[in-house]
Amino acid sequence: MEAVRIVTGTAVPLDRSDVDTDQIIPSDWLKQVERTGFEKGLFSEWRDDRDFVLNQEQYVGATILIGGPNFGTGSSREHAVWAIQQYGFKAVISPRFGDIFRNNSTKNGLIPVVVSPEVGEQLMRAVEADPTLEITIDVERRTLEAPAIGLDVSFPLDASVQHRFLEGLDDIGITLRNDASITTFEQTRPGWLPTTR
Repeated sequence: MEAVRIVTGTAVPLDRSDVDTDQIIPSDWLKQVERTGFEKGLFSEWRDDRDFVLNQEQYVGATILIGGPNFGTGSSREHAVWAIQQYGFKAVISPRFGDIFRNNSTKNGLIPVVVSPEVGEQLMRAVEADPTLEITIDVERRTLEAPAIGLDVSFPLDASVQHRFLEGLDDIGITLRNDASITTFEQTRPGWLPTTR
């Protein structure tokens, strides 16, 4: 995964609460073998409605998704995170995330920004009023800013998760940082133990 320090861009206001992973990427999309192309399935059942927010021209090119409370609840499908990222989003802002979705996000490089319900509402309305509103998410400082509306707040991010983002480390990357120790262990382990070769 790529390192993420700062995300600056416009946002899409998805004014819905309790958005679950089946709504993010319906199960029909889980049949494909490849790990690409999921952006076409992002909110696909809602995108049939031409008034749906992702179908509105003023939000094209946005890199931040603003969701209502309880975003990403439901099943553990990692495909939901892939679909959001492949569509072009680098961060999701919500007052509360489903635990598994938040965990999948951090392991794939999608920043889950938890804000208070009041800040979430303020951002939602501000972006609806001005789709060009610029938002900056700073992972190193753990801050969310929208200078045009005077917003500057901090958000929680575990130190280990922050480290993942700043260094661009997924689970494999973290394991490979111990490559020398793993190699030494494998070379010195007793021959009678089972091997993976």
